Amino acid sequence: MKLYLAGPDVFRPDAADWAERARALCAAQGHVALIPLDGVETTAAGIYHANIALIRAADAVFARLDPFRGCEPDSGTCVEVGFALALGKPVIGYVQTAETTVERVARLAGGVSENDVKRTVDRNGLLVEDFGLPLNLMLAVPARIVHGGLAEALAALAGR
Repeated sequence: MKLYLAGPDVFRPDAADWAERARALCAAQGHVALIPLDGVETTAAGIYHANIALIRAADAVFARLDPFRGCEPDSGTCVEVGFALALGKPVIGYVQTAETTVERVARLAGGVSENDVKRTVDRNGLLVEDFGLPLNLMLAVPARIVHGGLAEALAALAGR
């Protein structure tokens, strides 16, 4: 299968090395990794269109959905996941820990509401959805969520 690898790993200082390791991990399972770094585009619009083309060409999307620059996943990755879902492609998201959204927000930026019902709120006082999920329901319901990294996500694809 052709697997599009979405996530903020493209921003790592060792992104090229990460991409080679990810490519090798996918190849060991008989898959081809489609990685945004493989493109030659350098403009914002060019990168966007190239990534959309890679998602269209993919059989499935694997998305690293760990918190990025805050409590939530990378917004660009979320767009890629939504686009893949709209195309009817399977999406496997992976997160390093099994903590719920409520636990993560409470740990990183939260408090407790001051009304009669005690609920977790973010730093702006907005309620945090509490469905016991590791991500917002719009990601956690349609995507298969795996705890771990890319290797665990690949194992989930193989049905292990």
